[in-house]
Amino acid sequence: MLKNNNIKTDKPTLPMDFDNYVFDLYGTLVDIHTEEDDPKLWAKLAMVYGYNKAVYEPMELKSRYAALVKIKEGELKNTLEANPGYAHEASPEIEIGEVFATLYSEKGVEPSEALVLYTAQFYRALSTEYVKLYEGTREMLEELRQKGRKIYLLSNAQRLFTEHEMHTLDIFKYFDDIFISSDYRTRKPDKRFFDELLMKYPMDPEKTLFVGNDSTTDIKGAKTVGFKTFYINSNISPENDRLDAGDYNVQRFSGWGY
Repeated sequence: MLKNNNIKTDKPTLPMDFDNYVFDLYGTLVDIHTEEDDPKLWAKLAMVYGYNKAVYEPMELKSRYAALVKIKEGELKNTLEANPGYAHEASPEIEIGEVFATLYSEKGVEPSEALVLYTAQFYRALSTEYVKLYEGTREMLEELRQKGRKIYLLSNAQRLFTEHEMHTLDIFKYFDDIFISSDYRTRKPDKRFFDELLMKYPMDPEKTLFVGNDSTTDIKGAKTVGFKTFYINSNISPENDRLDAGDYNVQRFSGWGY
């Protein structure tokens, strides 16, 4: 059994005696800042819709986008409540491409998959101030690879955005498999999202380390399936997050020490 180690360092290293490593993405491996309220974003996105014969005023588009997200989350929650064995009704995760597609169809345009993907990625690019690896991330993943460890991603995210960002950052290749919440219509801390990983890859929880930056969604969620946990308090961890949540705990995280 691991002892609770409160590691007070800016650049931690991982214990290397586990067989499996399961990572959160944003705030753990990747530093990101998005700004979705910028009027310029919605003005330019409205132009994209207009180019494709779906005419919106910028603030109309912003308002309808927000409304559709809430509507689709509500619809999914109702579906999950009727079928609780599928996913946790408190943690619905919509597929955001459905929102971008509906914004077209409500204006009488039936978009192709390629157009939905283009629109979603245009939105993501406009709303992202920066997306970058924390220092040492690639080197840390490379060391795990060289030691023959299994590496998985379990992230609350949208595949339309995340998979392509991982390719851009050149880290997709390090993972044995990638689990993204939008594919499963539920998200951490739902135990059943973690179970999706365990059903596909049975692994000994005592030999598996989950690494994340949120004491509730990541660490508490991982503990429901018996994983050992490595908590890092990063620049995008929740405010007033619990700093001693994991078996290993890191404060003032600014990158990996590799």
